[in-house]
Amino acid sequence: MSEQVASLRRRIQVLLILFVIGLVLSGLTAFPLTTELRILGSLLGIDPKAPASSYDGLEHWIATVDQALQEIHAKYPFMAYGTDWLAFAHLVIAVAFIGPLLNPVRNIWVVTFGLIACAGVIPLALIAGPIRGIPLYWRLIDCSFGVFGALTLWLARRDIMRLEALQGTMNSDGCAQGVRQSQRAG
Repeated sequence: MSEQVASLRRRIQVLLILFVIGLVLSGLTAFPLTTELRILGSLLGIDPKAPASSYDGLEHWIATVDQALQEIHAKYPFMAYGTDWLAFAHLVIAVAFIGPLLNPVRNIWVVTFGLIACAGVIPLALIAGPIRGIPLYWRLIDCSFGVFGALTLWLARRDIMRLEALQGTMNSDGCAQGVRQSQRAG
């Protein structure tokens, strides 16, 4: 049974580490938005001097966002402070998952919190997105972060509950209670 517990613990850790990596990458990539958009625009063949209206689809959207960020940063550089806080929030939330990594059963509430947050991504993207003029395909990309995050956390939570059930059948010295009780009876 201890092999099963160790296997569950490793699986839980892998799932949580994947989730934390996603949060950290999302956070870190929110800092250099203008640089990232320039690189993405270059990869897509977008001329930064051409108007966004000369492009269609994804290229149009990337060119529009790039031009908007350039204007905002030129006139109102303090606006980037909002995305700095967004990045910081991702990093802080990632730190919260250290608890479940160390003691998943005791800190299952953090995983539940993460699931609730992932579920909240979908209505936010689908409600606020159209209000802010975000194209549908981009809102669906945003929703995918909530879906994949929730899937990862759901699997981790399921395994944490299995781990809790297994640990509940073991006593403090690691022996299965049923085995210990049968030894006493015999």
